[in-house]
Amino acid sequence: MTRRTIDIEIPSLAGRRAVVTGGSDGIGLRIATRLARAGADLVLPVRNPRKGDAAASAIRAVAPEALVQTMPLDLSSLESVAAFGDTMRASGRPVHLLINNAGVMTPPQRQTTADGIEVQFGTNHLGHFALVAHLLPLLRAGRARVTSQISVAANQGSIHWDDLNWERSYNGMRAYSQSKIAFGMFGLELDRRSESRGWGITSNLSHPGIAPTSLLSARPELGRAQDTLGVRLIRWASARGLVVGTPETAALPALYAATSSEAQARRLYGPKRAGHLGGAPAEQALYSRLRSESDAARIWAASEELAGVSFPD
Repeated sequence: MTRRTIDIEIPSLAGRRAVVTGGSDGIGLRIATRLARAGADLVLPVRNPRKGDAAASAIRAVAPEALVQTMPLDLSSLESVAAFGDTMRASGRPVHLLINNAGVMTPPQRQTTADGIEVQFGTNHLGHFALVAHLLPLLRAGRARVTSQISVAANQGSIHWDDLNWERSYNGMRAYSQSKIAFGMFGLELDRRSESRGWGITSNLSHPGIAPTSLLSARPELGRAQDTLGVRLIRWASARGLVVGTPETAALPALYAATSSEAQARRLYGPKRAGHLGGAPAEQALYSRLRSESDAARIWAASEELAGVSFPD
């Protein structure tokens, strides 16, 4: 079966500094590569230096003139996030684009971050929340656009308000949904606060649909010794052009949300094919679980306390 090529045009990003989390493989590497090819000065925060070096080499192979810098960052450690922020601020260089893309998904057993937070909430949401707090002066200097990558899982489940840390019970998929709902509400609240407080930042959301990536693959560090049935089915369908997307098309919503002059603040961008699982990027309705401004303010306050960071009034 011949698959129709789906792509978008990325404007010139010459002279603009872009930071992409989770950029060492999968969708994130594809996002980072496209930004570098468009001329961005690219920062790849990586947990694994070996993978980071390989990613930087792969990017330079297709974009020889690209400026690519890897820096250590483990989003599951608030100390590591703070250290990354310190290093970035010491450079004094504005950040113009931040794509919060990294994430982990459904470890079979409850795991915690270095700070004792359930690992999905701690990595997917809280680590990025702290990252934005630490980078805020540079984001303001660059009048940055911040794009936060959520998931179709944010359209199901709820916030476990009486047990955010899943200490009394644990369900991997529900905890994943919670992390992405919280993260989505943060992305929207960031724009509201920026607008009301004059930070000069715009913030929106993207989701990649469904595509064969490493999220559901074997991840021994998460207690998953082999690929899940889900990812095997997704690979089968993707290879045949059925329903779901590819890693290449899955990267497009975040790229569109982060770079297009038509992409707007406080909006959600995802694949436009039926079911929003694959296809070209387009705006779509905000998930119902993301719409409550009072819930967004509540998760913001809880996140400031858990992460030990604060944003200026």
